[in-house]
Amino acid sequence: MRTLTVFCVAVSMLLIVSAMSPANAAGDNGLVAFRVGKVITFDSDDRVINNAVVLVRDGRIEAIERARDFDIPDEAKVVEKPQAWLTPGLVELHNHTAGSLGDLNDLVYLTNPGLRTLETVVPETENVKRARAGGVTTALLIPGSGTNLTGFGTIVKFDGPGVDDMVVRSPGSLKIAQAGNPERYWYGVGRTMMNYNTRRTMEQALEYHQRWQAWEDGELDERPLFDPIYDDFRGLYEREYIASVHTQMYQVVMTTIDMLAEHLDVHTVIAHGTFDAWKVAPLVLEAGMDQVQAVVGPRQFHLDNTQRKIHGVAARWWQGGVTELGINTDAPVVPQEELTYQAAMACWYGWTPYEALRGITKVPAEAMLMGNQIGTIEVGKDADFSIWTGDPIDPRSANLMTVINGRIVYDADDERLF
Repeated sequence: MRTLTVFCVAVSMLLIVSAMSPANAAGDNGLVAFRVGKVITFDSDDRVINNAVVLVRDGRIEAIERARDFDIPDEAKVVEKPQAWLTPGLVELHNHTAGSLGDLNDLVYLTNPGLRTLETVVPETENVKRARAGGVTTALLIPGSGTNLTGFGTIVKFDGPGVDDMVVRSPGSLKIAQAGNPERYWYGVGRTMMNYNTRRTMEQALEYHQRWQAWEDGELDERPLFDPIYDDFRGLYEREYIASVHTQMYQVVMTTIDMLAEHLDVHTVIAHGTFDAWKVAPLVLEAGMDQVQAVVGPRQFHLDNTQRKIHGVAARWWQGGVTELGINTDAPVVPQEELTYQAAMACWYGWTPYEALRGITKVPAEAMLMGNQIGTIEVGKDADFSIWTGDPIDPRSANLMTVINGRIVYDADDERLF
């Protein structure tokens, strides 16, 4: 009986590993061709290719061609979706659901520079599965926003049975929150105190980085002491990752731009950008959209009492000249699988569908400094995309298939979640 039990367990494990391997999804040679009705590339030429083939080899895009001009290799597995749209995988830049954040207490101090979400990543949760069903392939998992500086985020893909399979980059961002939630910290703190405390922490981290930089450049004889609290900040000041800032209302966003982008020269992403934050569009343009980027969500409209008028937030940012504009859900505030609905709401209140689709694919990928890997359908990039019944921004459309690193991780024909 014991021998039979061991045998059954071994066979079960073999089947699980086989089901999860990219070779199983793409054929033994790792080659698969997706034949679809339309490909939205968001490449440098903004190509939209009808009746197209996307060829994937070993997790990367090898070719994107018109079907009539391309001979699919005989050894390739072919996925036929002739009426469907293929778009880049959706990118969620403001996500709290890719891990067990209940294991991360970021409410101890007003700034918590030593914390990381890396240790909280949890694979194959129900939230992960629903994200894939909604076409979301990549997310920035960040701490909460109860205090001003809650730690470092982690960029993950919603794929793989283990943490190492999911994690793309750690740290992936520094999470900062200004006004709103942190004002309730303990006895209540004013914005002046919060801004002072955040800036003081950031300046101490900068001084630490500068000491190490001076030693590495041979300008200091004595090696600085390693400090685990501030060492992760070095990548921030070397612009390897971003500061993602819970900031909204124009007065607070003004402080964000002045403190982080102007004074500390940090690549800054306005990760909510709602209410009347669009009024600071001229400051974003002045700083440069390679320095400051705006991402709107989860609120898509705002009643401005000064004008006695309801405004579409994304539309007003766009009208102000901020064309590199993203959308987020702040999941679980809004479930991450409803990212396309958030983009659709932005269009209902005045934005345009093509730019909204760019705002949940290419723009957030570039905002998290991952544009060289994801966010567009281009040769050499990761094969991360989703296949839809029609325009993903149209609420009538449904996701048929999600592919991450060339592996089919969701197929509505097998099990449709919604």
